[in-house]
Amino acid sequence: MKKLFQILRMYTMSPEKWARRRGVKIGKGCQIGCREFSSEPYLIEIGDYVRIARGTSFYTHGGVIPLRKLKNDPELDHFGKIKIGDYTSIGANCMIMAGVTIGKACIVGGGSVVTKSVPDGCMVAGNPARFIGFTEDFYNRIKEKGLDTRTGKMSAEEKKKVLLSLPDDAFVTKGYLKTER
Repeated sequence: MKKLFQILRMYTMSPEKWARRRGVKIGKGCQIGCREFSSEPYLIEIGDYVRIARGTSFYTHGGVIPLRKLKNDPELDHFGKIKIGDYTSIGANCMIMAGVTIGKACIVGGGSVVTKSVPDGCMVAGNPARFIGFTEDFYNRIKEKGLDTRTGKMSAEEKKKVLLSLPDDAFVTKGYLKTER
């Protein structure tokens, strides 16, 4: 019965409140959309104004159970703290591994597996995550095509009307992947 109440409580609380309750240190102004904070959530620290999308998982340990059996070493274990810097955005369905620090003002692309620490102001993506650019350069690129369609400023219908009235060159476009034969 206690387990049932715990599960019900988990799904009625916001992800941020759930994480705090489990021991994750979370700064101010954060938007937390995930609930997977490992079995040692108290080893995770999230800075101010961080956005973490749904499906992201944090791992503060890992991979030793088969080694315990193989090496007949029941005490084998390892852990790593995870730190996320201020003003960082982590996309959907990422995996943040033990011992990783993600710096201030970083962007982690959706679906990334972060196995190494990320310096301040960097963008990473992929499996494993690799450097793809600097946050400041990205900001400057998107500022050129920036539109102010914030919720509260205009309704969803007004936003739709504005966006559908724009020419194609007003939108962000991506180049093609390099291919070789």
